[in-house]
Amino acid sequence: MRFKAKFHKNPKAFKDNFSTQTAIYASHRPQYPDVLFRYLAGECRERKLAWDAGTGNGQAARKLALHYDQVYATDASSAQIFNAVPQSNITYAVANEQAPALKRRTVNLITVAQALHWFDIDVFYAEVERVLKKYGVLACWSYKLFRINSEVDREIDWLYTDILGSYWDRERRLVDTGYRTLSFPFREFRAPRIELKAAWNFENMIGFMSSWSAVANYKKREGHDPILENKDRLKTVWGDPDEMKNVMWPFSIRAGRVR
Repeated sequence: MRFKAKFHKNPKAFKDNFSTQTAIYASHRPQYPDVLFRYLAGECRERKLAWDAGTGNGQAARKLALHYDQVYATDASSAQIFNAVPQSNITYAVANEQAPALKRRTVNLITVAQALHWFDIDVFYAEVERVLKKYGVLACWSYKLFRINSEVDREIDWLYTDILGSYWDRERRLVDTGYRTLSFPFREFRAPRIELKAAWNFENMIGFMSSWSAVANYKKREGHDPILENKDRLKTVWGDPDEMKNVMWPFSIRAGRVR
């Protein structure tokens, strides 16, 4: 199958906080662990078709492609889609909460990785009901603010709250609660504990924070970069910029089947 990039109308305008920094996003967002995708594949009776909604640059889609015959990956940002890595069994399309190209009751797994808070939930859930097969699975996951050590965390918390606090979209609060405040009208089942970890040097951390939506909002409104302005302060608590440090994100997943 050739790489495809299709365009579909969205039911509403979306907040485009990532198109201007797609390269940074692709380089510095954490990689989801293989155990997550093996677990989800094991929950499906068939592995013919998966839909990755809000795919971004295809990070989760590429992992899904190892377990499913075909993966349909959508994102509302055309810049993100055009920066996705082509793969023979992945079809990319520009769309948000809906997937008009997918036929009724054809999808075995639907995933939403760190993107559900941007969706029109009612529209998306209706689409899940339409395309998901009987015994198929919907899995939506998110991760909160990363943790390294007490000294670095203190500075990151200050930047996250005091500097960027008013620049986070209100949807970010849904991430901070692990999507627990969202309705989830499916037969929910308990997923295993998944650990999201990485090893970073100082520039890895700076790159990740530069991909934040609040940083993009800050730049648009203020005309300068809050990360670069505070880089020396962050470097002081990090120490040797080449030193690798262990990073952990609190990770939450909600999974279920159509009733």
